[in-house]
Amino acid sequence: MPRMIFVNLPVADVARSTAFYEAIGFEKNAQFSNEQASSMMWSDAIVVMLLARPFFSTFTPKQIADAKTTTSGLFALSFDSKADVDAITDAATAAGGREPHGPEDMGFMYSRAFEDLDGHGWGPFWMDPAAAEAGPPEHQPIVEA
Repeated sequence: MPRMIFVNLPVADVARSTAFYEAIGFEKNAQFSNEQASSMMWSDAIVVMLLARPFFSTFTPKQIADAKTTTSGLFALSFDSKADVDAITDAATAAGGREPHGPEDMGFMYSRAFEDLDGHGWGPFWMDPAAAEAGPPEHQPIVEA
């Protein structure tokens, strides 16, 4: 089996969250989805599992954070162009998500941010391939979206 990452997110409404993620380009894997969970494929190696809060709570004894008031993680997604970054962010806000701040353009890197229906934060970004290979410029701090 190839190395993969599964990001598990607690959500208030699985069906509504599934529709949101489909609207921004994720594909639902019906084989691993039901009324308690949706398996949303970003790529062959990256899957976001949308888990109903009561189901999510069966995986941890800890209190589940309310992502609308507490940040417990920010998830970055790379894109091939600035236009792709804009497209997913615009799709997210059109589907009911929220954009917490405007675009950040550093020349070599461009990013935006959006939150899903439950407040989970996503940072789509584009980086110039030559800049990515060279590493961050000495005068620029590394900034997360």
